[in-house]
Amino acid sequence: MSTQTDSALAKARARTGRMNGAEAIIRSLEAEGVDICWGIPGGAILPLYDAFMACDHTVQHVLVRHEQGAGHMAQGYARATGKVGVCIATSGPGATNLVTPIADAFLDSTPLVAITGQVPTHLIGTDAFQEADITGIVMPIVKHSFLVQTVEDIPKAMKAAFHIALSGRPGPVLVDVPKDLQLTEFDFAWPDEIDLPGYDTDWISGVDRDAIDAAADLIARARKPVLYVGGGVINAEATDELILLAEALQAPVTTTLLAKGAFPDSHPLSVQMPGMHGSKYANWTMHRSDLLITIGARFDDRVTGKLDAFAPSAKIIHFDIDPAEISKNRHADVSLIGHLNETLPALRDAVLANRNDERIRHQIDWLNDVQGWRREHPFRYRRGGDTLKPEYVMEAFDKALRGKDAIWVTGVGQHQMWAAQYLTIDRPRRWITSGGLGTMGFGVPAAIGAQQACPDAYVVNIDGDGCFQMTMQELATARCYDVPAIHAVINNGWLGMVRQWQELFHGERYSETDLFGTIPDYVMLAESYGCLALRAETEAEADAVIAEAIAARRPTVIDFRVDREEKVYPMVPAGSASHEMLDETWENEWVEEGV
Repeated sequence: MSTQTDSALAKARARTGRMNGAEAIIRSLEAEGVDICWGIPGGAILPLYDAFMACDHTVQHVLVRHEQGAGHMAQGYARATGKVGVCIATSGPGATNLVTPIADAFLDSTPLVAITGQVPTHLIGTDAFQEADITGIVMPIVKHSFLVQTVEDIPKAMKAAFHIALSGRPGPVLVDVPKDLQLTEFDFAWPDEIDLPGYDTDWISGVDRDAIDAAADLIARARKPVLYVGGGVINAEATDELILLAEALQAPVTTTLLAKGAFPDSHPLSVQMPGMHGSKYANWTMHRSDLLITIGARFDDRVTGKLDAFAPSAKIIHFDIDPAEISKNRHADVSLIGHLNETLPALRDAVLANRNDERIRHQIDWLNDVQGWRREHPFRYRRGGDTLKPEYVMEAFDKALRGKDAIWVTGVGQHQMWAAQYLTIDRPRRWITSGGLGTMGFGVPAAIGAQQACPDAYVVNIDGDGCFQMTMQELATARCYDVPAIHAVINNGWLGMVRQWQELFHGERYSETDLFGTIPDYVMLAESYGCLALRAETEAEADAVIAEAIAARRPTVIDFRVDREEKVYPMVPAGSASHEMLDETWENEWVEEGV
């Protein structure tokens, strides 16, 4: 969808006049430049849906089949564009169905505004039909929430909501509007200013020169520095600055699951993803490091493993927009709070000014070690036999879309990790997945939102059969709006990641994870929704259906019947240190020699 021009925004913001609260919500969306939103009507939000039909406006509304789908579609849009995603639901169960995408957005720092209807003001607190205290329910998982008290407060709350969602560390904001206020008329005017006592992000601007100097001094003395990069780099639109810093440092760069694309996977300095299912060479590199330059990352347990054994010899430099993350999990020797597109160039300048021949010699030796590990221990799997390997599917998709504008979306589980390991992501906002919350069902709706945000891109949702069944009803949305995302179902008949844990750590007691006897026929299912439906069981068939799906440019589901026994390796068992991994070939626990 194209964004509104500056003149259209100015016109929207200059609008005044008599209208009801429902129309005021739409005019507020226009004033914020919103071109598309996702939702489903119900009693308490009905006036807003009436206004969508009754007045002329520039906001496209997409009717979903479940409120969770609306939230994830808004997330997919936000992650693909960097703009605020907007979702709408009614009160009670409609609002509570948004809790999962709101929590997901909170943990992954995704800008989201959720608009919910509420029972009329005089019924609040009476346990009225479909009443739920949604502002109370979401309190721990939003940056802020508003229960609108008067109709005049609607434009103020909407302006504040968008500001909060995008400023500082992005995240979700909820605006709850009672039904009677949506029907009440008032004189609308878009506010010039935001009144948010206690919420101030202006102090974040600027660069702490003392901290920059201290960081540059640590770097000058380091022999084995590593750039540990998180999703904050993408949120900050600071990927170019990161590349320049890495090349100035000539240090290896490891990118977390949410940071794929922040630094090109194909760059010679990339060691890709660390952590539980990261590369051996990324985990070895971090473990051997004497300095972690941490940028927009939060020392998540899926990265660190056993925290007190993580990078035990490393000093820590920590860049972040959120002061709450500094020294939360790992003590920072030097911290820099600020916008990364300001602090990274400042550090690069200081590094270049402090270069010395001795450090460069050590740096060459360190890079040679790291690149040697990468050559000797790539991601790998065993091909051959009669079964299609899921890793092959990833490689085939990667090859087929190399050089095209591709956006990769995933569900959560084994397929997510295979995609992270085998897809090459070289640009920001071209990898969209659920990280902190690990939300099954994320893939289908998030792919729809991303495709509607970027209609010319090739959007592929790598999903699992368990995840797919949680939100597959949104194929109806895809078909109704002709959203040509490809949904690749990695079908092994299991809740695969849970099954892998049961095999390795629970004596092969496969409690309630076998889906094989109850899965639908995905080809027939997709055809019933009017989608292109394909199936592959061999490598040759996989190549053929991928080519057909890419050429079709229509809503597509591919059922990839893959090896039921395949597991994701490498793997760091829970409670182990990040360098203690299960081997991807022999399934024996090993520890790097000499550490």
